[in-house]
Formats: sequence, C-alpha cells, structure tokens
Amino acid sequence: MTHDTPAYGLWLLVIINTAVFVIFAFSFTHPRTARDWRSFGAFSGFLLALFTEMYGFPLTLYLLSGWLGSRYPGLDLFSHESGHLWHTLLGWTGNPHFDPLHILSNLFIVGGFIMLASAWRVLYEAQRTNTLATTGLYAHMRHPQYVGFILIMLGFLLQWPTLLTLIMFPILVTMYVQLARREEQEVLEEFGDVYARYAATTPAFVPRWHRTRSQEF
Repeated sequence: MTHDTPAYGLWLLVIINTAVFVIFAFSFTHPRTARDWRSFGAFSGFLLALFTEMYGFPLTLYLLSGWLGSRYPGLDLFSHESGHLWHTLLGWTGNPHFDPLHILSNLFIVGGFIMLASAWRVLYEAQRTNTLATTGLYAHMRHPQYVGFILIMLGFLLQWPTLLTLIMFPILVTMYVQLARREEQEVLEEFGDVYARYAATTPAFVPRWHRTRSQEF
C-alpha cells in the first residue's frame, strides 16, 4: 500500500501543535512561582511527548508493531488512524475521530481548559486583593487548576495513547498532588484558621456540587 500523504515525520506540526496548546495553557495560568513553573513545565513536557508521537515518530506503534501486526493483520501501521489505539483495540470501525472515546476526550480537553480559565480569574482576583480564593470553582474544590491539567492530559490519553504518556500520566498526577499539599501548607501559614475552615469543608480535587457558594469562611 502506498501513502500519498505522509502520516509521520511532520515535525513542523509537532512544533505548531505543542506551541499552540502550551501558549493556550499559559494564557490561562500565568505561572509566577517556581511551583507554578514546575506544574506548567510538566504539562508542557506531556504535550511535547504526545505530539511527537502523533505527528513526528510513532514510537509506541513501532514498539508494538509485531504484536499489532499479528493480532490485526489488516492494520496499516503507517496510517495516522492507527495511532488511535483504543479504537483499534476495542474493535471499532469507521472514523476514529467520531468514536465515543474520542468525543469524550474532546469534552475532557475543552472542559479542562475552561476550568483553567475560570480558576485563574478567581485566583488572580484573590492574589490582587490578598484574600483567599473561595468563589467560583474554588467554592467546590481547593485545586481546580491542577484538576484542569489532569483532565486535559486524560483527554489526550483517551484520544491518542502512547507508552510514554501513559507512564508520564500517573507520575504527573502524583507531582500535582504533592505540589498541592505544599501549596496548602503555605496558604495555611498565611491565612491560618480562615483557610483551615475552608479546607475542612471543601474537597481538594473531587467536588461536592451541593455545597453552597455563599458559605462564609
């Protein structure tokens, strides 16, 4: 089978897609502290690894080519669609961009960026006035920005899984949890009992949506 249009080796697309998503995330987070830059840098590394395999060199397909070729003899490993591994492994047919997981992945990615934008507005105002961020998404969870990053990465894993990003994901989630814990200690030292009461009634990562935004701290 011949390919008129190459599916990989498109390094300009790697650069463009990585830059677009990194800049998009930067515009919603505006990292300032060393902790902010660590979380943002880890997220950027995840995106670079993802788009390198998506458009540059398909390392995962290369490493799994023997197994995939024996289990799916009609699979064209050189096509771009083959990178949608969940689509192949689940035995789905048709355009992988319209399968349920791909649609769900888009919801996660868009939702994650919306969370980053919404959380940043509240956090920026709180930092400007030297107050505690407890409104908007912060009324339902203590770390919506980290949750936003995790949702975006999870969305990309549903869309285009690779061995490297599958390894990176739990490591980055662990890193975000550790950063959140250190951040909480710093905020507790600054706001004392006010933050202690807020933390006692507000989950860290998984929201309880029945909680009212009007609760005072």
